[in-house]
Amino acid sequence: MNTHHYPCTSCGAKLEFAPGKDALKCPYCGAENSIPEATTESVIVAVEELDYPSYLAKAAGNEAQIERQTIKCPSCGASSQLPENVTADRCPFCAVPLIAADAYAHRAIKPHALAPFAITDNDAKSRFRMWITSLWFAPNVLKKSYREASGLKGIYLPYWTYDAETNTPYSGQRGDHYYVTENYTENGQARSRQVQHTRWSRAAGSVQVSFDDILVAATSSLPDDYLEKLEPWQLEKLQPYREDYLSGFTVEAYQLGLEPGFGLACKQMDAPIRSAIEGDIGGDEQRIESMSPRYSDITFKHILLPIWLSTYQYGGKTWRFLVNGQTGEVQGERPWSAWKIAFATVLALALLFLVFVFFNNQ
Repeated sequence: MNTHHYPCTSCGAKLEFAPGKDALKCPYCGAENSIPEATTESVIVAVEELDYPSYLAKAAGNEAQIERQTIKCPSCGASSQLPENVTADRCPFCAVPLIAADAYAHRAIKPHALAPFAITDNDAKSRFRMWITSLWFAPNVLKKSYREASGLKGIYLPYWTYDAETNTPYSGQRGDHYYVTENYTENGQARSRQVQHTRWSRAAGSVQVSFDDILVAATSSLPDDYLEKLEPWQLEKLQPYREDYLSGFTVEAYQLGLEPGFGLACKQMDAPIRSAIEGDIGGDEQRIESMSPRYSDITFKHILLPIWLSTYQYGGKTWRFLVNGQTGEVQGERPWSAWKIAFATVLALALLFLVFVFFNNQ
């Protein structure tokens, strides 16, 4: 998605959103333009849940949409935009070259809200350096490799959030422990002990569980486990969607649609529903034989969440480093140096051998 151009009133350069300041700042002369504070009413509208069945039934006919010039990476498939006046760049997710001539018009559901960047690029870079220097068994050329990379890029990732009420009929078994005295002989002595047994009985019923803001990443450009480890997000700080917050940043178009996104949300709901069923069955042990969740009052939001991302090449492979743009939580992929590990292993064995020899000569 492209963003609007905000010229600096002092030098004419493009203003960019300044994380943590609620202002647009000129990267050249430092001039700032404050972003007006969102009204209470606009925030309420921004975080308002939309009716999921109605949206699907109307095929998005009445939902606000935006059309952006989007470029799809030929390697990883990520869909994002190039900044204005840039004719070529590298994919922020895999570092493959991108050419603006390959961009196409793409219509998508307009995001309802976003979480503005709170972590500055300098703070993110500092966390990156600390992470790199802490990698004891990383190859020596790694530092050179990440310094030659394009650096950290601020990216807004697309997410869906879902609310739902669930009613789940179930059948299963309840296990209640009881104890039986068992007599036995040990070393010629008569002894007794309490042996646990379980009495099983049939169980059936239904449980109601409410879900609020089940978060589903609408991107396949980054590994799910890294995105999950960036959580939690501070969704209470969501702001109404405004182009001001996007200036100077990349926005990835969602790759996962609303309906398949709800399918993933249902998988997240499975564990809490099972836990509720086990609590309803009671007893000391529980067996769930069948459960049939029914979903109602389903609503959703389309939001954008901020990350700082660095992508660098080493050993013919793409490596990534991520920082939660709200909280500063860090996740990353790292290569290992076989030579360093082997050297450390040999050194440790040598030290153990010297200690062994020393004590044997005492």
